[in-house]
Parts: sequence; structure tokens; C-alpha cells
Amino acid sequence: MTAWDEHVTAALLGTERRDPPALAEAPGGGRDGGGDKAGRLLDQAALLAVRRRAGQAPSGTPAEPVALAPVEDVPAVARAAAARLRRILGGEQIRVLPEWLDAAAARGLRVPAQSLPDLLERGRSDRMLRPSIARACGRRGVWLALQNTDWAYLVGSGDDPGGGPEVWETGTRNRRVAYLTMLRETEPGRARELLQGTWAKEPAPDRAAFVATFAHGLSLDDEEFLEAALGDRGMDVRQLASDLLARMPGSAYGERMAERARACLTTEERTVRGRRQTWIRVEPPHAHDEDMARDGVPFHPTGSFAPRGGGAPVGTRAAWLREILARTPLSTWTELFGLPPMEVVCLPVSDSEGRDVHIGWARAALGQHDTGWARALLRGGVMVDEPEALADLLPVLPGPERDPAAADLIRWVEGRPDLLRVLERVPGPWAGPLAAAVVGTLSASAESPTRRDEHLITQLCRLADQRLDPAAAARLAALGPAAPRAVTELIATLRFRDEMLKELDQ
Repeated sequence: MTAWDEHVTAALLGTERRDPPALAEAPGGGRDGGGDKAGRLLDQAALLAVRRRAGQAPSGTPAEPVALAPVEDVPAVARAAAARLRRILGGEQIRVLPEWLDAAAARGLRVPAQSLPDLLERGRSDRMLRPSIARACGRRGVWLALQNTDWAYLVGSGDDPGGGPEVWETGTRNRRVAYLTMLRETEPGRARELLQGTWAKEPAPDRAAFVATFAHGLSLDDEEFLEAALGDRGMDVRQLASDLLARMPGSAYGERMAERARACLTTEERTVRGRRQTWIRVEPPHAHDEDMARDGVPFHPTGSFAPRGGGAPVGTRAAWLREILARTPLSTWTELFGLPPMEVVCLPVSDSEGRDVHIGWARAALGQHDTGWARALLRGGVMVDEPEALADLLPVLPGPERDPAAADLIRWVEGRPDLLRVLERVPGPWAGPLAAAVVGTLSASAESPTRRDEHLITQLCRLADQRLDPAAAARLAALGPAAPRAVTELIATLRFRDEMLKELDQ
């Protein structure tokens, strides 16, 4: 039997259940009957590859029967959408693959079985893609992942831990986290009891991952557990516990922070141009103690409080002030000043600490997901030098307000280096007034581009190709054949996405 015959025989294993041939040297010692050792090696490697794809183990050991694939409970996408997925997996507009998967899952559809092997293989090297694969691959995708250890990442890596209560006792860390997350959404008390039962013997990385699940179903019932976690030996555990307590209305943690914050910000009456005004007097903390450290205020500025974009370093006292304000319930200030958020943020601030105060409030609005304070900070005009911090607040706004607010922010920073850093923080889809602002920026830059404009156009197009409303392609096409190459490529991507989404709706 020639090597080619062996390939065909191996490929038919899954259909005819034929026994695999032995890996033997071809007659004459090579593919052509000669002594070509290199050719013989390539023949054998090719045969092994075919056998692997056919599901036959190279050792020749009889394989155990494989359980039948489960019946799917959601329909596959239509033929046109399936064909486009194959094009994407083949490399055409590959960056839109997450959007295709998420859009299919949102419509209650799944990936067709024929595309699952290529999709699961791509997930091996792209971790960011895995949640989207898990949502759209259907039950057969999970079944297929169980047959190949290279695709095992899919099993238990999504929101479904793939098992019952025994997962908590015997599962991997990822599966236990998934199980605890699911339980926190339905029975948060039960989840807390399970964790308390094993807490003492869990390693620090696992404890941190488990505490993070308390973001689901968080309530005052969790306060005692999280307060105890503030003394944990794991730094990540302590930080997560303090962050969760800062989000918990009515907690003792919040009151401790409010007491520190009220010592830093006090009211002061001043007469300006014959009128009495209320000012905010600022006095940052003079010292850092163990209680502050236990409550999550680091000695050195970290994370969002460290300087960004090459700015001046944040002073130690100013950093403490920002951290304290970020962790203080925002109701502290409406009660102290007797004013709504918009009027509070517009109060004049003494000395030079106004920037630190407003940044601290912005981080508090983000952490506490406070719509009123986010709206006040975005509209108050008091953070003109912090557009990135304002961009972080956009997701806190109600849906109908986000695009207009983002458009205002884009127009505010147009022509400044902040523009791209701001847009990076604005999630898609970019529609309505925001889409118009982005198209306007691209059009203005493309009319007579300088070298600086060319860089802006290239980077902005790369951001927009996955976020901009596909309907914007028509407006960009008005630039005509003189449009920069990056804009032409963006138009092609937007049209591709438009067709893609329409096919998924068929």
C-alpha cells in the first residue's frame, strides 16, 4: 500500500470504521520506490496528521466509544451568515470575529457545526476570544472540546461551570469560580457559606478569585465576611474586600471613610464681590496609619491615581485624599452641603486641591455607579483637564445620554493629544451624535492632512472599525477617491459589518 493509500484509509476511519494501517516503510524505501529518507519521514508525518484529524490515536490502542453529541437547543445561523463566518475564519476581516459571535449569541443563534473546529482552534491562541466562543458555540461546541485536550479551555471557562454542587468540592479553580458566581446571582448567602467553609485552606490566589464573585448580589449581609477579609494575609484579597465594601451603602466601612473625608473637606463662607459664597476648604491627610492601610488606602499612589500620560507626579498627601474621596459614599457631600450633586461639584474650592477633589469624586461616581454624580461631573465643566477621567464615567450614564455626552467630550478635546486616549475608553457602538462627531473629526483631518493628522486618522480608523455604527460608511464615502487609505479601509470594514449583521437577522 502506498503512502497516499494509507492517507485515504486513515481519513475513512470515521465513516467506515476501518482499522488503521501500520506505519511501515513503503516498498523500495520511499515514496517513489527509492531510498528517499526525507520523503519517507514527510509521508509518515502527513499520515499521523490525517489520523489525528480523523480521531485515531497513533499508538493503535483501541479507542473508547465516544458519547453522541448532544442535541442542540438553539438554531444555527442562516446559510449566508455561516458562509461569512467561514470567510472571517479564513482571515477576511478577522477583527470582527468577536462581534459576529456576540451578535449571533444575542440573537439566540449558534455557530454551525462545520465551523466549530476552526473556531475552537483559534481560541487556543486568543484568550480574549474565548468568552465570545463560549456564548455562541452551542452544546456541540462544548462536546467537541471534551474530545480534544487542546480545546479544553472551553470546558468550565464560561458562566456555566458544567456540573452541580460537586463542582465546588472537586472542580478546578475556574470551574469553582464559575459555580460560585452562578450561586451568588441566585443564592448569595449560600455562596458565602460555602466559601466560609473552605476559606482557611484556600490558597491566596484562589481566595482573591472567590472574593471577586461577591460583586454579584452584594449586600450588607456580606459585610461581616468582607470586614474579616480586610485582615487577610493576601494583598489582593484585602484590596478586593475594601473595594467591595466601598460600594456597599450603609456599611461601617463607608462611615469610616466618610469620617476621614469630612476631616479633609469643610465648608467656608467667603464674601466675593459683595456676595456671600460657600467654598470648600481642603486639608489633605497629614499622616498615613495602619487603619488607613487596612481600609485599602495605600501609602504610595497606585492604579488610577498614579500620573498618566507623562503628567506631574501626584503628591503623597494628594494621593491619600483622592483615595479617601473615591471610597467615601457620595451621599456624604449632598448631606454636608445640603445641595444636589450638580451644585456641589460647582462649588469653588480653596487653594490648589480642586483637581484632586474632583478626581476623587469621579472615581467614587464610577465605583458606586452613581448616575447623578456622573452626570454632574460631565456637565459641570470642572474637570476640563481630565478628559480621560470623564470618559470613564460615560458607561455610568443611562443609554440615551451616553452618545450625546461622548460627542460633547470629543468636540471638547478635538485637536488635542487626549482625543485618542479618550476614545479608547468609549465602548461601542458609536452611534447618533457620537458617530457624527467621529465622522466629522475624520473628515476634517482628511481634507488637508498633516503628518500629525495622518497618525490621528490611522489610529482613529483602527478604533472605529469595530465600534462605529456601520451606517457611517455612506457619510465617509462622500470624501471620494482622495480619501486616505485608512479611511478607505474603514469604509470597507463598516460595509462588511453592515452586511454581516443583516445576514444574522435573516
